[in-house]
Amino acid sequence: MRKLIVLGVVGLLAQLVDGSLGMAYGVTSSTLLLATGIAPAAASAAVHFSEIGTSMVSGFSHHKLGNVDWKTVSILAVPGFVGAFAGATFLASIPGDVAKPWVAGLLLGLGAYVIYRFLVLGGRRPTFKARPGVRFLVPMGLVGGTLDSIGGGGWGPVGTTTLLSSGRLEPRKVVGSIDTSEFVVAVGGSLGFLFALSTAGIPWDIALALLAGGVIAAPIAAWLAKHLPARVLGVAAGGLIILTNTRTIAEALGAGGTTVAVTAAVVAVLWISGIAWAVAQERRSREIQRLEEAYAAA
Repeated sequence: MRKLIVLGVVGLLAQLVDGSLGMAYGVTSSTLLLATGIAPAAASAAVHFSEIGTSMVSGFSHHKLGNVDWKTVSILAVPGFVGAFAGATFLASIPGDVAKPWVAGLLLGLGAYVIYRFLVLGGRRPTFKARPGVRFLVPMGLVGGTLDSIGGGGWGPVGTTTLLSSGRLEPRKVVGSIDTSEFVVAVGGSLGFLFALSTAGIPWDIALALLAGGVIAAPIAAWLAKHLPARVLGVAAGGLIILTNTRTIAEALGAGGTTVAVTAAVVAVLWISGIAWAVAQERRSREIQRLEEAYAAA
């Protein structure tokens, strides 16, 4: 019982991060499950079944707060479903850690670009181009869905990172659209695991514990995504990407526990500094806007 309560808290915290930044529910939950000795396929299956419920509540909450671009969601849904189903059946026979260092390196680079994009804006408010199209979203959905099932998480890091770095949607709509489309991806992955593992191979108690915590956190996370400034949200998301994938790469290269911890601590300090800088820039931007409005009124 204590273990299930702990997993419920993990689900709550993971969804709080995922719903506000568009990533990390699967990564956080799967990491803990694998650390307790659960097989990768079973861990990913539990996460995906719990995500059916958490993503549904999260998507509804984001929709009510105006955080969802439904055209983006409609294009992403089908390739995400296909990729997740294929990745789930693949994971049942092939270890999922083989490609992790390479994917982590790519995501780390994109995360750095996201932070650069928002920090170099200075006192200006970020502007966003037209929404992404089919040729951009379909490959992203296939790759994100596949990696999500194989790694136990990946839809958020791939989708949120790519959309943020493209600059085609403002951060809150990136987060809302990725979280909403994740419902279809979770269904695809879950069906794939049912096909490959059967019901006996899925830890239903763990899935329900994660689901309970995630459902509680989803509305709160959607509110955060709407009210956090775009610049601050972008830097926070980019820093989370870098922190997560720096640790993955360090461990893949054989770094010891102390080295990994020190590296993560340095990245965390830089991340917090970046968020503080983004907050200062946002305040400056708002002050400039206030002065301009006061001058225009006069």
